[in-house]
Amino acid sequence: MIDRLLQTRDLSDGELASLLSTDEYDGELARSADMVRRGVYGKDVYIRGLIEFSNYCKNDCLYCGIRHGNSTVKRYRLSSEQILSCCEEGYGLGFRTFVLQGGEDPYYDDGLMCGIVSRIKDMFSDCAVTLSLGERPRESYQALFDSGADRYLLRHETADEGHYRRLHPESMSLRNRKECLWNLKEIGYQVGAGFMVGSPYQTISNIVSDIRFLQELRPDMIGIGPYITHGGTPFRDFPSGSLELSLRVLSVIRLMFPYALIPATTALGTIAPDGREQGLAHGANVVMPNLSPVGVRKLYELYEDKICTGEEAAECRFCLDRRVTGAGYGIAVDRGDVKREREAIMPV
Repeated sequence: MIDRLLQTRDLSDGELASLLSTDEYDGELARSADMVRRGVYGKDVYIRGLIEFSNYCKNDCLYCGIRHGNSTVKRYRLSSEQILSCCEEGYGLGFRTFVLQGGEDPYYDDGLMCGIVSRIKDMFSDCAVTLSLGERPRESYQALFDSGADRYLLRHETADEGHYRRLHPESMSLRNRKECLWNLKEIGYQVGAGFMVGSPYQTISNIVSDIRFLQELRPDMIGIGPYITHGGTPFRDFPSGSLELSLRVLSVIRLMFPYALIPATTALGTIAPDGREQGLAHGANVVMPNLSPVGVRKLYELYEDKICTGEEAAECRFCLDRRVTGAGYGIAVDRGDVKREREAIMPV
């Protein structure tokens, strides 16, 4: 089955569900996924400097710790100057991509965000700017793109309508989320989608649906990480997702999307001390150290017990360098753009 997946990048829904439902193939999946990522990206691991600039959010997603209805959250917003200062420090540490991530906070309107993006590009012309701001109108995405934004991350979280309704409030819709992703792609962004593994009510069939949607969208970046419970949400009594299934899904994603940029997420490192290293060994090729000011890191709590909230940016950077090198890979100091099929010869 894995040989056919390597050769054709395709399995039936039943075969895919069977592969995801057992640990029988885990070792072969990991080895195959690592072989494929090395064929396309070698041993390079791309670093993204993550700046979590606001934990205000207008939405009430049932799984998220910074949801609007969580009154226990201490809210914060970073100023333009604080964001630029984070970028300046990150540039000196070798970062050539900055990821600006926040809740869906109306305070950061197009005028403010476009100004921030254009200033970053003026100051650091050899860097990429990635945005993760949630759902916005197409004209907003266009304005941000015209200001210099290169990439946009918008995880779809689930492609199944029934499952979506169990995770989100009535004010949100899967149709709009998908429309946003298609708008971003049409505008010209490098687009990132993805989903949580082990979220409440999720089935293997849901994961198969997620993969089918990714095959349709063909994003440049795919974020796969375990769901982690937060006590300030309605899902406080649900278990977190498992490391094993998360890694299995990650490997399958690498085999089906050889050229995708796939992060070894902080969530993986939160549920297992060596989770990010295992993510790299299962096909991931991106890590995202935190450049946010230490004083706000603990406040951007999408889930509980997030790692690296007390480390300075330089500590995060060099700790991760040691971890990546120890896992048999190397940090690449460049933008780390997605490679296209013509740019690499992939072993099969």
